[in-house]
This record gives sequence, structure tokens and C-alpha cells, in this order.
Amino acid sequence: MSRVQLALRVADLEGSIAFYSKLFGTEPAKLRPGYANFAIAEPPLKLVLIEGEAGQETRMDHLGVEVEDTAQVEAATRRLKDAGLATFEENDTSCCYALQDKVWVHGPGAEPWEVYVVKADAGTLGKSAVADSQASCVCGQDDKAEAAPSAARGGCC
Repeated sequence: MSRVQLALRVADLEGSIAFYSKLFGTEPAKLRPGYANFAIAEPPLKLVLIEGEAGQETRMDHLGVEVEDTAQVEAATRRLKDAGLATFEENDTSCCYALQDKVWVHGPGAEPWEVYVVKADAGTLGKSAVADSQASCVCGQDDKAEAAPSAARGGCC
């Protein structure tokens, strides 16, 4: 089953966890320092909460499509490239407490989208090679981010 992912950067992580637990009638599937995600069955949604700066309003961090396996990520990569979109691939990357394969694209409003598969849990927050200049995603930035095409930069999770 595929599902859409919405990653929000929130100032009040605990308050947001309480609100979204009530809204969707479920507890977080993963809860770590500065991070929570909900695997919501109905509607099919992966909601990611990333702790932001105190006092800042909640904002969209990035969007995604979670798929079941690496073959689906590879198929999405081919389809996106064939459609003429700039892509950036990350394989075996540790990000947001998970080992993932993913491909990134940007929408016309510069919104970052990832198509990804979670291959395993990871014990640390990790880093993504893909991060924009506004530090999208708590997973962090590293030197490889500069090698990423600017049209494909985004967050992670």
C-alpha cells in the first residue's frame, strides 16, 4: 500500500502529538527526540512531525509518497526522469530514524517531494544528503547537499 506523506515542522511537538492523536484517533507509530510520525490507515497518510523553533508557526517541511519496496522507488525514478523532471536519488540513507531509498523532485512552487521506502529502523536521526538552504528537515545537511541539483533539493523523513 502506498500513502501520501505530509511532514510538518512544529514548535510544540508534545502539543502537536496530542492534537494529531485526537484528530486521527491513533498514537504515533514512531516517537523519538524531536520527532514523531503517525502511520494513519484511514485516510492513508504518513504524518511526520519535526520539532522546529519555539514560537514559530507550524509550516510544511516537505511532502512524500511512501511505497512498499525499492523497486517502486526505482520505477518512480524512471517515470519522473522520463517526464523530464530533475531528480536526486538517495539510497541506503539514514534519515529520521529510518534507513531509506528515495528519489526527490520539486514541484512548480519549489515544494520538495520524495518517493521513498523505509527499509529498516535506524537508531539515530541521521542525515540526508538532500537539504535546502532553509534547513528543510531536521535530519540535517552535509557536504553532499551541494552536489544535489537545486531543483531536486528537499527535506527527508
